[in-house]
Order: sequence, then structure tokens, then C-alpha cells
Amino acid sequence: MSHVKPLPMMPPDSPPAPDATRETADLVPDPAKTDALGPEIIRALSTVFDPEIPVNIWDLGLIYDVFVDARGVAAIKMTLTAPACPAAQTLPGEVASKVRGVAGVIDAKVDVVWEPAWTRDRMSDAAKLQLGMW
Repeated sequence: MSHVKPLPMMPPDSPPAPDATRETADLVPDPAKTDALGPEIIRALSTVFDPEIPVNIWDLGLIYDVFVDARGVAAIKMTLTAPACPAAQTLPGEVASKVRGVAGVIDAKVDVVWEPAWTRDRMSDAAKLQLGMW
């Protein structure tokens, strides 16, 4: 009779945190375009959800900045709830895709930033209520 010694299971590695990006570095905000397109961009961002949290990324406070340049290129600076967030590989692409769908936006550039670090304090009151954090 053979005895097989069970091997300890190694926890799966967390996905690596993406480096901070600088896709928006050369874009210059156009206040008139930003005022005109900003509300629709925010509506589009409000349809994107972190797959692990049932709250949209706008209400989670993951969006740090939104502006549009004179050509109609939207710039979004965002973070994630944690550097090793599993959505790190897909969420920025989904954000860009949704924003490109806004009438008047010709392209969207998304920077993932880590400073300042995200905290629960960035969440809207509605998100805190929804998640039972009051």
C-alpha cells in the first residue's frame, strides 16, 4: 500500500499591480470642452462597475480627474481599490471604451495612478449606504 503525502497548497499569486501610466501627460485641458462633455463622461463612468464591489467606479471614488482637450480627447485619471486588484488588467480598458462611446469624444486616454492612495473616504454617501458602511 502506497502512502501519498499531501503537498501543501500554495495560494495563487495576486496579479501584479500595473505601473502608473502617463497616457494623458501631453493632453491640455480645454475648459469649454470639459464643461460640455464632462457630465456625459461622468454618466458613462457611472456605468462601469468594479467586478468585486456592486458599486460603480464613480461612486467608489476611483476617478480622480476627468478633462477633455480641444480636439475632443478625454483624459481620465483613476485608481483602483488596491494595487493587486484583479480588475487592474481590465478596468482601465473598459473605462476608455465607455468614454469613447460619448458623443463628441474622439478618443479616451486612461492613466492609472497610485497617489494619492484610494481610501473609503473617497466613496460617495450613496456608495457607503449601499455597502452598509454608515
